[in-house]
Amino acid sequence: MQKRNPGHGFSLVELLVSIAVGLIVFAALSSLFQSALESTMLVTQRAETQQNMRAAIDLMVKDISMAGAGLPSGGIQLPIGGGATLSEFGCDQGGTCHVPAFTYPNNNYMYGVIPGFSNGVEASAVIAAAPPPIVNDSITVIYADYNFPLWEYDVTFPVPGDGTNIALAPDAAYVPAPPLINAAGGIQVGDLIMLSNGVGTAVGEVTGLGPGGIAFADSDPLNINQSGAALNNIAAISTGANTVAYRLFAVTYYLTVPPGAQTPRLMRQVNGLAPVPVADDIINLQFAFDIYNSTDSVLDPNQPNPLNAGESPNLIQKINIVVMGQSIINHGNKSQNMYLATSVSARNMAFRNRYQ
Repeated sequence: MQKRNPGHGFSLVELLVSIAVGLIVFAALSSLFQSALESTMLVTQRAETQQNMRAAIDLMVKDISMAGAGLPSGGIQLPIGGGATLSEFGCDQGGTCHVPAFTYPNNNYMYGVIPGFSNGVEASAVIAAAPPPIVNDSITVIYADYNFPLWEYDVTFPVPGDGTNIALAPDAAYVPAPPLINAAGGIQVGDLIMLSNGVGTAVGEVTGLGPGGIAFADSDPLNINQSGAALNNIAAISTGANTVAYRLFAVTYYLTVPPGAQTPRLMRQVNGLAPVPVADDIINLQFAFDIYNSTDSVLDPNQPNPLNAGESPNLIQKINIVVMGQSIINHGNKSQNMYLATSVSARNMAFRNRYQ
């Protein structure tokens, strides 16, 4: 009988062993590939989250660093007396106020910085992803706009004693002449205008405007034009001469939770205008303040709620900011939460010479 050649082909056992080894190697390679994909995704999400938070921080730092610029030393007293009521910030022309507490503190006083402890989520919505204890703050900063040259206009009051409108004429001393107040980038309905002369300083909200004047009608959305107030309204300074006008920016930062299961969003709202989004996937926003304590002549660091502690926002030296962002893909163990912190010197606020 002819003998079989044992060198031809594989036995069934050898074939099964080869398949098993191949499956093990393939499974290992698949697991390695999956791990590499997840690592790449996590690194990408981390980078995107960091960039998102940095964009938010950069814009806030720009506004906060200007807090108090152009305001009278110590801020501005808004209308009081004669049935006056508290003015508002963080509200738009539709009458929607975007932070839970939106009136000026300490008997209607406009500070350069208004801390908003635990006042940072629109409609007091709950942000479940925020770490406990859940505290989200807002902040409002006020400063003069030096980009639009409103001070290059001569300001007059058509009727002394009436604070509902002013007339504007370009000052011939400025060449070229200033742009029209209602030109692109100029004054809008809802803007805040600061008027100063020898009698005093007052603020009004623009309710109407044309090439030659601005109206400050009562019942404005921010409740600033109170012609019936006894003090600190536009009518109270309307007998003064050499009036100078500046546009103010009252900028409020807060969080909102959009409908439809969208992630929380950082918002920026200016004067009485519509808010605009700054960054998505921001789940926590907190501020603390380094404040000079005039009673003890020391610096009180990291005060989260200076108004409640009886300390004046005029004595804020530094604002400490903490932002927490969440990665876009937030299901399972693929989600990441990251903090970004910085501090801003309140350069236009109180100054204390510690070497005296």
